[in-house]
Amino acid sequence: MDVKTISAKLSVSPQITASDVQKIADLGFRSIICNRPDGEGADQPVFDEIANVARALGLEVRYQPVVSGKVMDEDAVAFGKIMREVPKPAFAYCRTGTRCATLWSLSQAENMSVADILAATKSAGYDMAGVVRRIANGGKTPTDRPDASYDVLIVGGGAAGIAVAASLKSRAPDLEIAVIDPADIHYYQPGWTMVGGGIFNAASTAKTMGSLIPKGVHWLKSAVAAFEPKDNAVVLDGCRVVKYDRLVVCPGLKLDWHKVDGLVETLGKYGVTSNYRYDLAPYTWQLVQGLKKGRAIFTQPPMPIKCAGAPQKAMYLSADHWLKQGVLKDIEIDFCNAGGVLFGVKDYVPALEEYIELYGSNLKFFHNLVAIDGPAKKAWFEVKKPDQPVEKVELSFDMIHVCPPQTAPDFIRVSPLADEAGWVDVDQATLRHKTFENIWSLGDVMNAPNAKTAAAARKQAPVVAENIIADIKGRSPVAQYDGYGSCPLTVERGKIVLAEFGYGGTLLPSFPVWLVNGKKPSRLAWLLKEQILPPIYWKAMLRGKEWLAKPEKVKVATNSGH
Repeated sequence: MDVKTISAKLSVSPQITASDVQKIADLGFRSIICNRPDGEGADQPVFDEIANVARALGLEVRYQPVVSGKVMDEDAVAFGKIMREVPKPAFAYCRTGTRCATLWSLSQAENMSVADILAATKSAGYDMAGVVRRIANGGKTPTDRPDASYDVLIVGGGAAGIAVAASLKSRAPDLEIAVIDPADIHYYQPGWTMVGGGIFNAASTAKTMGSLIPKGVHWLKSAVAAFEPKDNAVVLDGCRVVKYDRLVVCPGLKLDWHKVDGLVETLGKYGVTSNYRYDLAPYTWQLVQGLKKGRAIFTQPPMPIKCAGAPQKAMYLSADHWLKQGVLKDIEIDFCNAGGVLFGVKDYVPALEEYIELYGSNLKFFHNLVAIDGPAKKAWFEVKKPDQPVEKVELSFDMIHVCPPQTAPDFIRVSPLADEAGWVDVDQATLRHKTFENIWSLGDVMNAPNAKTAAAARKQAPVVAENIIADIKGRSPVAQYDGYGSCPLTVERGKIVLAEFGYGGTLLPSFPVWLVNGKKPSRLAWLLKEQILPPIYWKAMLRGKEWLAKPEKVKVATNSGH
């Protein structure tokens, strides 16, 4: 007997026998549902044999036979009714368990998101790809399908999505392109560190999505429910189906605030803040200005996260303010990092360590924030040092800046596009999907081992655009991405350590060393961050003007034999 848990209320399995019923009862199940018609297989016990033993053991039993491959809408409704009526937890079986999983999925369609349903069934070993459209349609078979179709469909209207749409339009104006994104507002997220440091106004980092969609590009204001890559289709919430010739996937990542116990309830009050949210970055600056003594904690979760330097940028800018206000001597600063190094590219560490020393910050490596109590002003960290038992440490705070744990969005993690870790599975040079040749991905959601920054997306967009145009012309990929990412580390107000690097930590400076030495704090780099990069973002990157972003050509050797 192979019991597979789908939810706290239901587990399913392939065909059982009467001798399995005692074990089912021992496991704590209170009812049994049979979804397999009697006589379907020559080796199959009839339902009554199982029901008689189950009733003798005090279990409730229901017989709801469903023909294999023919789960009707009314079957799902009936299964939902049974689940409401029988004592829980319930145990359902058919020949393989798939029918039971399908019935449950369709019956839950009005109560749960498509991603949550797919995640639950996937973890139990069942693939619901065949009924995705029905789940998205509230558990019912769609009757009206006014499918739209585009040459290129782009999932995500963030930095990566708008940039690649603009880059494609600049190369091929006649392409029919659509961007799918439900958001009304597009944010310049790299600016939020500066908002939290009192340098930028929050409103300057936001523009309406409609004002940024490139001319001639369609905007589908909806959320994606699921992907059907074998049918070249994307299913939107409400079961609208959009077809494509080529697909670009770049919805960003998910900030998993709920992964830290107590965090959601306390954000934005009690001294708990985060520059990773538009509405909270101003609160960071408010707290920094108000703190005259006590302890300030800055946290960094396990990788990957977007802009790996952002957690410490918040610390440096805060400490610089306290230093200049003459109160730093009365403030204890803890940088609690789940990792074991200050920064992943060692060339930049010495300059950063000088500022750690200047500000008197305590580096606490292998400290991962797991819980927080805002009113009590306490935070708890799991400390996982190599070859040592895990400890739990409690720290009190007067102010805490939290960088939330981050994952791929739910609808990506449960999709056929994802690798085992949940990220879109691409070739790290061409950014083409490893399985589906008409799909590309860029930005934070794909699994190439590069830093997840807007600067990376700025370099990736022309690579994807060039390679899609080449594919349309029947050619092999012509452009490759070298892993470039940039992290302007704001070590003090007016100075930045400009970290620029590619795959494997290779240094990839944009400027000659006499102009900007990335390994040292620079006023010119600050000028770049404060005054030059925002206009480049809004007026160049998002409009297909690829300043300092021309793609590297694929070497001939890479191309041969394709």
